[in-house]
Order: sequence, then C-alpha cells, then structure tokens
Amino acid sequence: VKNGHIKRVTDDEIQSLIIEIIGANVSTSYISCPHDPKKTLGIKLPYFVMVVKNLKKYFTFEVQILDDKGVKRRFRASNYQSSTRVKPFICTMPMRLDEGWNQIQFNLADFTKRAYGTNYVETLRIQVHANCRLRRIYFADRLYAEDELPAEFKLYLPIRGRSTLPMSVSV
Repeated sequence: VKNGHIKRVTDDEIQSLIIEIIGANVSTSYISCPHDPKKTLGIKLPYFVMVVKNLKKYFTFEVQILDDKGVKRRFRASNYQSSTRVKPFICTMPMRLDEGWNQIQFNLADFTKRAYGTNYVETLRIQVHANCRLRRIYFADRLYAEDELPAEFKLYLPIRGRSTLPMSVSV
C-alpha cells in the first residue's frame, strides 16, 4: 500500500466489520488472494459475487481465471473506464455502482466464452483495489436469491442496488 491504508473497521450503516481499502492510486493499494503469487485458488465455481460499498472514488477489481486452452486470463472491472476492451490476456470493462452497498455478480463462465470463445476452468486469483469497503466475496454454482443465502452472506439490510457487468446474467 502506497498513500493509503487497508483496515478492518465497523461500517456504521450495516453495523458489521468490513475491510476498507483506500488509496490515492488504485494500482498500488489492493488486497489479493492468495497472497503468494506462486499459489492459486483453484476455485471451479463459475459465479463470483462481491458485496462492496461505493465510496464515490475510483475503484477496480480483477479476477484471474484459467480457460480450457490452458491460458491464464484476467477480467478487470473499474468504475472509471467507459468502454470494454478485450486483449489476448486481459479484458477490461466499465462498472457502474449504485450509491451505498452493492452486490456485484460476475458470471465468469459466460464472460470467458463471450470474450475469448473458450471455456472457464477455474479462478486462479482475485485482487480488490482501492477505493471500497468490502463486506464479502464468495463463489457459487449459480446465482442465489437473497432468501436462499446463509445469514453471513447477507448484508442485514436491503441491498439498494445490484451492479451487473456487461455480458453478465441479470438477476
């Protein structure tokens, strides 16, 4: 982290512990999983879901996947980009967030097929960059309705908006 911070704090609105990622430069303030760049997550579930608070500042996140051709590809969504660009190893796309808390739902299998014409195999790593408050990240086999989720995956308040990315399945 350069010119920023990553802290675990209680969000007043939801009265819950969250991770706050703040930085003057989104590229230098982020968290990643796994921490060791030589390791991978190996998650085969195709739906990536993230609950984040819009801080009305630049924000981006990235998901690295492996496709059925053995190619590592990255999907990067950001609220400061206006158009989608597909390059051989990275697809960058705009993301619009509503005010307050958002649930971002990302169909990785669909994105991989539409952007590259290949099949999603697994998620290798994720990076969440400044500036946001992060409540939860999880992977799923399909999209679940709010009432189907376990309590710890809910926000404990009505989610004001769901952010959907271009090419994703609408809820």
